[in-house]
Amino acid sequence: MKTRLPSFFECYRKLISIPSVSSIDPKFDNSNKLLIDILASWFYDLGLSIEIYPILNTNNKFNLLAKTGSGLGGLMLAGHTDTVPFDPNSWKYDPFVLTEFNNKLYGLGTVDMKGFFAFIIDVLRNVDIKTLRKPLYILATADEETTMVGAKNFSESIILNPDIAIIGEPTDLKLVYEHRGHISNIIRITGDSGHSSNLYKCVNAIEIMQQVIKNLIKLRNSIEKNNCNRSINPPYILNFGYIKGGDVSNSVCSYCELHIDIRFLSNITIIEVNKFIHDALEPIKKNWPNRIIIDELHSSVPAYKCSTSNFFVRKIKKLLNTNFESVNYCTEAPFIQKLCPTLIFGPGSINQAHQPNEFMDTSYIKPTYKNIYQMIHYFCN
Repeated sequence: MKTRLPSFFECYRKLISIPSVSSIDPKFDNSNKLLIDILASWFYDLGLSIEIYPILNTNNKFNLLAKTGSGLGGLMLAGHTDTVPFDPNSWKYDPFVLTEFNNKLYGLGTVDMKGFFAFIIDVLRNVDIKTLRKPLYILATADEETTMVGAKNFSESIILNPDIAIIGEPTDLKLVYEHRGHISNIIRITGDSGHSSNLYKCVNAIEIMQQVIKNLIKLRNSIEKNNCNRSINPPYILNFGYIKGGDVSNSVCSYCELHIDIRFLSNITIIEVNKFIHDALEPIKKNWPNRIIIDELHSSVPAYKCSTSNFFVRKIKKLLNTNFESVNYCTEAPFIQKLCPTLIFGPGSINQAHQPNEFMDTSYIKPTYKNIYQMIHYFCN
C-alpha cells in the first residue's frame, strides 16, 4: 500500500485544478508543464522511472513516459493532459474545482481526460510493481485538442513495442477500434473590389465561393453514394463551418473565405481526400486563375482502425467482456498505433466532452478501477 500519495479524489482534484488548455489562439493556450511535473512526482513515488520530453516549437509543452519492468510486450496506458478552451459564463461550477453533486464529478477535464490518470494512480497504489514481469508504460501527451503534436512526436521519436495500448478517452467503458480521420481547410477567394453599379466590370468573390460550395456539395454526395459503410454512416462528412466575405451591400466583394471540416474513414487517405477537394474545384480554378487558394487550418489526423484479429486485441475483448465499436470523433490512436495495436477505452461519456459543466458520473469509479487492474494484471503478469 502506497502511503505517500494523495487519495484518489485528492489526485483528481489536483489534476482538475491545474489549467492546461491547448488552443491555436495564444491568448488561451497554456503550458502543460505543471501538470506533467505533478504526474511525474506521483508516478515516481509509485516506483516507476520517469522520462519527460520537451516538444520543440510549442508553448512550453511536454510529453511524459512513466514505465516499469523490462523486456518486450506489456501494456501502455495513454492519455492527453490538455483540455479545450472554455467559457466561464457557461459553467455553473468553477471549471478548475472538482465539484461533487448528485453523484457527478464536475470540472474541466473530468472525462476528457485528466480523470483517467487519477484512476491509473489509484490502481497502481495497490499493485506491487516489482512483481510485474512485463513492462507497464504510462504515456501523458500534449496538445491532443489542437495539433496532436505530442502523440505525433512521441510515435516518431520513441521506439517501444508493447503488446497493446489503451487510450483512456471517454467511451462509456466500451472498446473502440475505429474512428474517422479529420481535415480542416480554409478556402480563400480573391476578387476585385468596386462599386455595385459596376458589378460586371469587377470580380465578386462571393459569387465564386457560391460555385465552390456547389461543387463541394456534389463531391460530398458522390462519395457518400459510392462509399457506403455499415459501421459508420455516412462514411464521409464535409461540413461548411464558417464563411466570411464582403463589407457592405453596395460594394463588390473582393475577398471571401470558407472553413470546411472533413471527416473520413480508413478506406480513404488524407492525400486522397485533398485530391478530391482540389479536383472538384479545378474547373472553377481554370475559369478564375490565381483567385482560389486552399490551405490547412491545422494539421490533419488520419483515420484509424485497429485489426480485431490481433491476438492481444481479441484477448482484451474477452477480458473486458465488451464488443468493438466505431465512433465519429478523433483521438491520438492513429499515431500511437504506429507503436503497437491500439484501442480506445475509458470512463465517462463523450457527450460530456467539450461541454460546459463537464462531469464524470461516479458510477464509473468501481468498474474503471476493476478494468484497469485487470488489464495490468493480465498484460504485465
